[in-house]
Amino acid sequence: MHIGIIGCGNVGGGLGRIWAEKGHAVTFSYSRSREKLAAVASSVPNARAGTPEEAAADSDVVLLAVRWGDVPDAVRQAGTLKDRTVIDCTNPLTPDMSGLALGHTTSAAEEIARMAPGARVIKAFNTAFAQVYQEGNRLFGSRRATMFYCGDDAESKIVTAKLINDVGFEPVDCGLLTSARYLEPLAMLMITLGYGLGMGTNIAVDLIRR
Repeated sequence: MHIGIIGCGNVGGGLGRIWAEKGHAVTFSYSRSREKLAAVASSVPNARAGTPEEAAADSDVVLLAVRWGDVPDAVRQAGTLKDRTVIDCTNPLTPDMSGLALGHTTSAAEEIARMAPGARVIKAFNTAFAQVYQEGNRLFGSRRATMFYCGDDAESKIVTAKLINDVGFEPVDCGLLTSARYLEPLAMLMITLGYGLGMGTNIAVDLIRR
């Protein structure tokens, strides 16, 4: 499929490289450095650099992977996202990363859905560190990490689950988009464990079933 990446930092760049290596056509966009954008696109097959509008217009799926403060500008530059599957991997962190800027009654994913009327927003890929996406594989020993996702559109959730499998995670459907209100605090917990308690960034969640 065609995937547009808006935000080619460590998360967007890492996921985009994985998907391009899996044979998807990837357009990288939204970077302060054109040189960095071109370098990321040229580092893997099936990839190119473009503008956010080009990334969105040419794609079946759009990954939004920018800092929370940049979300309004990124959505504006993307143009219309109506009827597009938009995977939101952002977390609404305060500037000093000490907590979440919103929650309880809404989420970053729900706010993005309001900013982009008609977009099929799915929350996913927000609960793992960028380092995990940069590794050669996502296995922890013999175990696959869990990637939670949620959204209101059934077809888009099927597509997202396939992309989660491509990355090497086990997809776990958490229900409607309002469940992003729980997934974003989970990301804050991971940040606390990784940075605040010194566990590092090569960690992930694994949901164990009996």
